[in-house]
Amino acid sequence: MNKIAITTGDPNGIGAEITIKSLRKLNLPSDKFVLISNRKILEYYGDKLNEYEIVEIPYDYNDIKPGNVTKEAGEFAFQSLKKVCELSPKAIVTAPVAKSSIHLAGHNFNGQTEILEKYLSHDNQLAEMLFVAGSFRVLLLTRHCPLKEVDLTIDLVVKKIQNLANTFKKHFKIENPRFALCGFNPHSGEDGILGKEEIDILIPAVEKLRNFGINISYPKPADTLFVNAAKYYFEGKRDYYDCYIANYHDQGLIPIKTVAGDKTVNTTIGLDIIRTSPGHGTAFDIAGKNIARPDSMIEAIRQVL
Repeated sequence: MNKIAITTGDPNGIGAEITIKSLRKLNLPSDKFVLISNRKILEYYGDKLNEYEIVEIPYDYNDIKPGNVTKEAGEFAFQSLKKVCELSPKAIVTAPVAKSSIHLAGHNFNGQTEILEKYLSHDNQLAEMLFVAGSFRVLLLTRHCPLKEVDLTIDLVVKKIQNLANTFKKHFKIENPRFALCGFNPHSGEDGILGKEEIDILIPAVEKLRNFGINISYPKPADTLFVNAAKYYFEGKRDYYDCYIANYHDQGLIPIKTVAGDKTVNTTIGLDIIRTSPGHGTAFDIAGKNIARPDSMIEAIRQVL
């Protein structure tokens, strides 16, 4: 299918609302898109979007309960993701879902990335989370796991960063990207005094990657590494580095979300199809109030045009 597919996420969150607002604001040709949703949900949140092709996922109008975690909403979100994988579109844009709703429906995935990996990957492909705000980009080496369970190996780091380099060539058209690697420990371990992950895992991985021709720094203290990234972002300039590589979730997401806020886009790489999503969640506290801002959803759609 040569269309961009959009899922509207959890029916009780802001997904349908920001999808409607984004498509109306962008005012792009409707034949570029297919929506994986339900007309009752779209109508509830203000616009049937009748000019768009809509692949219907069954849902009862009475089950729309803004701000609530329900198994019905979780099942709808899960089935929407399964369907979009079956369609094999040009690109995928997903509105936010609630992990708690998906779990309540009996699907034990830690997020949309993991579901897409389950149904789209082949030949040992790994889905990766790359967060993008203009030229400020952050890759996460690990995703939604407790901090105490972060487990890196040399081979894992090498494979993920090779994957990243290939994506830069294919998707961002940058042939020789420059990568900056965050240290795992405070001050990158201070030569092993504050931790040995740099010595045992990250530095050997960097040496392997450099032998493969990948332009990557040795581990640098994360607390200072992002200073220039923020500076260049606010000045509208291109940074020296094309991507920063964080070891775990909050190490990478706190800086980019603090700096870029609603301009941050969650991008799934490593699969045959690029997927983008807003950098925020379902916002249950404002669901159904028609006050959600579509900024991040707009950026997610723009990134795959």
